Amino acid sequence: MTPDLGGQAALYLLLLILPISALIARRVPILRVLFSLASWGIIAALLLVVVNQREQFDPYLQRIAALLKLDDQNVVGKETRIRMSPDGHFWARVSVDGVERRMLVDSGATVTALSIATADAAGLSVKDGMFPMVLSTANGRITAKTATVGELRLGDIAARDLGVVVSPAFGDTDVLGMNFLSKLKSWRVEGRTLILEPHHPQDLT
Repeated sequence: MTPDLGGQAALYLLLLILPISALIARRVPILRVLFSLASWGIIAALLLVVVNQREQFDPYLQRIAALLKLDDQNVVGKETRIRMSPDGHFWARVSVDGVERRMLVDSGATVTALSIATADAAGLSVKDGMFPMVLSTANGRITAKTATVGELRLGDIAARDLGVVVSPAFGDTDVLGMNFLSKLKSWRVEGRTLILEPHHPQDLT
């Protein structure tokens, strides 16, 4: 009697397929769950990027950042805290005589520097000094004019009659220099946070 090899092969194939099918059936939901979790993780990461870069987007995102406690600048007690930007610098949201600007905090700059656009928007009286103002920058030596900001506000800090320099060489960048930082009670960096403490904290408006 010749054995039915075809039937045995079919049986072996069936026995092999059944556990594989069961295994796949069990794994597919898991894969779906993992894929779903990964998708939500990507969406959350993109949301964080958008919120952290909100200056380039709709200003209403600032409210979302505040609700999520992702705000890069906030007042805690008597201190204004600024989180380090992804570019490795500290950028402050500042009011220059009522004009809102994003300014780079630079302890290496002796004096606060404003772009022509910011000086014009704030209505500053820009003038030549008695002697030419020559500054050394990363791009070499430049000449600049001077002006005085009536009130510069940053968080709970108010600096009044702050001397600044103005030059087209600054491009679109505005910089908070040491003549501003020296007016504070203290300033320090802890981890990735810049902490500014004024002598006389102002009420937030």
